[in-house]
Amino acid sequence: GEFRPDVVHLAAPFVVGARGLAAARRLGVPTVAVYQTDVAGFASSYGLGLTARAAWRWTCRLHSLADRTLAPSSWAVEALRSRGVPRVHQWVRGVDMARFHPSRRSPAWRRRLAVNDRLLVGYVGRLAPEKQVERLAALVGDPRIKLVVVGDGPSERKLRQQLPGADFLGFRDGDELAEIYASLDVFVHTGPSETFCQAVQEALASGAPVVALDSGGPRDLVAHGRTGYLVPAGTGPGDPVAAAALRSAVASLGHHDVRRSCGLAARRSVLTRDWSSVCDELLVHYGQVVSANGPAGRAA
Repeated sequence: GEFRPDVVHLAAPFVVGARGLAAARRLGVPTVAVYQTDVAGFASSYGLGLTARAAWRWTCRLHSLADRTLAPSSWAVEALRSRGVPRVHQWVRGVDMARFHPSRRSPAWRRRLAVNDRLLVGYVGRLAPEKQVERLAALVGDPRIKLVVVGDGPSERKLRQQLPGADFLGFRDGDELAEIYASLDVFVHTGPSETFCQAVQEALASGAPVVALDSGGPRDLVAHGRTGYLVPAGTGPGDPVAAAALRSAVASLGHHDVRRSCGLAARRSVLTRDWSSVCDELLVHYGQVVSANGPAGRAA
């Protein structure tokens, strides 16, 4: 009854993959490695004593050993290919379409957060330096807007000072998180180097128009002018041009008709991203790697 896998799937090669890759290669079992960590952000935020360059070197070495690397966005595919990693393919992530749904919009959350029917603008994610949540300061002081920040992390204390008047709800998940997404008028994502950005996909599934930076994973997810807006990242959080673009995009979604059409299109844009479809794609990748793993398998 010896366990003899047809393929080894490495879900987080950066952290645990080296041993798995080495074992699979020793046994002659083909490997599929999934790239899902923003390497530079991970290295700097978690104090691993790694420079971004060293972290990339390690990542590329690992992924170069795999028979196939799956990356979730065109940005991530390009980041790996440009650093010399071979056999990189795009494989998107799924979203729970039943949980994240416009019907979860909650009058109770609206009453609690959007006092005087203000435009409810929210961020969901880790509160860490590489997420650049302080970009939301561009919206502070506008009496028509109520800011909501969902998540926790090392930047929280600083952000509370930078975003006076914002509601910080801490970490939320499950149905409660789904209700918050669906109750937002606009979802804003501020991170410039997202490998994919699951939060954007969950917001879209919830029918919330999205404003995100025109870089990283959100580029693939937000259809500019249709499901929300992509705004320039500029030189960083303090860039006045980037701040003005963020304000302008949110102001456009202040118009009820624009917001409604973007919200409907947002939900439609992710309907093919349910997990069963996404897992079917993964099985295709497995099949291709297994069948190619003869003498010419490394070219898959």
